Amino acid sequence: MLHMLRRNWWIVAVRGVAGIVFGILAFALPGLTLASLVLLFGAFALVDGAAALIASIRGDPGTSGHRWLMLVIGVAGVTAGILTLINPGITAIALLYAVATWAIVVGAIQVIAAVALRRQLTGEIWLLLGGVASISFGVVLLVAPGTGLLALAWLVGTYAIVFGVTHLALALRLHGLPDPASSAAFTAARR
Repeated sequence: MLHMLRRNWWIVAVRGVAGIVFGILAFALPGLTLASLVLLFGAFALVDGAAALIASIRGDPGTSGHRWLMLVIGVAGVTAGILTLINPGITAIALLYAVATWAIVVGAIQVIAAVALRRQLTGEIWLLLGGVASISFGVVLLVAPGTGLLALAWLVGTYAIVFGVTHLALALRLHGLPDPASSAAFTAARR
């Protein structure tokens, strides 16, 4: 799994940048109409899902046991993005539940991946923190659905920026790892 993440560090970075851009837009334009916020979320989920699908497809044959995690994240993101973009008139409460479910699923998978990587990678805490933030965000949305998505624009923006920053930090850490092809250097870096 580490080799797959190391090789695709730039995809993790793309996911991080997409999250940060989405978060900044949510802060910069808090008065967005519901349709605009729906379209922004749809675009974010689509880009994030596509990046995860690419990571799953590019994975190494030896990591097939972990590739399904990226596949699930990718399918969930692309599906949420397409459904949102096809029907932008979706109600705030339906979108709120879709966002909450998506955040909890992605967060749980990130926590599982962080636990799996704890012995192979120092700095996996970023993936764990991103997962915990996703789960927390989803739970907050489920607990307070009556407030509507527009009232949560800043919460959505905060979550997206935290998601983006944690992914960029992980991408930089992965990019800084030695090439796994030289196993001696790779083994030394793990110690």
